[in-house]
Amino acid sequence: MENFDPRRSFGPDVAAHYDDQLRGDEQVAAEFLADLAAGGRALEFAIGTGRIALPLAELGVTVDGIELSPAMVDQLRARPGGEQLEVSVGDMSTFEMGRTYSLVFLVYNTIFNLLTADDQVRCFENAARHLDDDGVLVIEAALPHAWIHPDRPDYVHAELIELNAVGFDVARYDPITQLLSENHVRITSQGVRFMPIVCRLITPGEMDLMARCAGLGLVDRFGSWRREPFGSSSDAHVSVYAHRRKTASTA
Repeated sequence: MENFDPRRSFGPDVAAHYDDQLRGDEQVAAEFLADLAAGGRALEFAIGTGRIALPLAELGVTVDGIELSPAMVDQLRARPGGEQLEVSVGDMSTFEMGRTYSLVFLVYNTIFNLLTADDQVRCFENAARHLDDDGVLVIEAALPHAWIHPDRPDYVHAELIELNAVGFDVARYDPITQLLSENHVRITSQGVRFMPIVCRLITPGEMDLMARCAGLGLVDRFGSWRREPFGSSSDAHVSVYAHRRKTASTA
C-alpha cells in the first residue's frame, strides 16, 4: 500500500474507536496470562488501549507496556487503572525497558504489524532480552488461511450493514512479500472514513523458526485462550515460548 506508515495507522481517530467492539475474550485471556506470570511482572508489546493489560492488572499482575502510538496510550490513560501502568512509547521490536519479566506477551495479531521478516525476528529477540531466566513469551495470532484463500488473494467483505451506515473491508494479499493490505471503509451520513492497515502474515512454523533465531523454543501451543487443542482445523493459535536452555532441560 503506497505511502502507508504504520506509525500513523493507529492515530487519534482509530484509537478513539478501537474498543467499540470488544472481542469478548478479554477475561479468559487475562486469566491465561496471569497463570503464566506466576506472580511475577508482565510486559505487553503493543499494549494499545489496555484491552488485555487492564483486566490482567485487576487479577493482581503488575503490567508494563510498550506502544508505538501515543494516541493509543492516551486512550489507555483515560480508562480506569490506566494511569497506574508503566507504559513507554516506542517500537516493540527494539525498545528496551531496562528490566526483565516473568511474562512478555503480544496479542491480537500484533506480530503481523511488523512488515518485514527482519523486524519480526528482531521482535522475538527483544522479547527474549526482556525475559527472566524462567520467563515465557506468549503470542496470539490468526493463521494466514483464516484471512486469505490462495485462489482469492483479493476480496471485499461486508463488515457492517445498518440503515444509515455500511462498512466493508477491501483487501489484497501478496504471497511474495506476505503482506496483506487492507482498508476498512465506513460510509455514513457524516461521510466516508478510511482505516488502512498492512500486515505481514506468518505461520506458526515461521514463528517457531524466528523464536529459535532468538534463542527461544516452543513450550505449548493452543487453539485458543481456553487451551483448546491446536490442530489442522484451528483458525488461530496461542503459542508459549521460553529460553531454549529451559525447554531443553525439561525435554
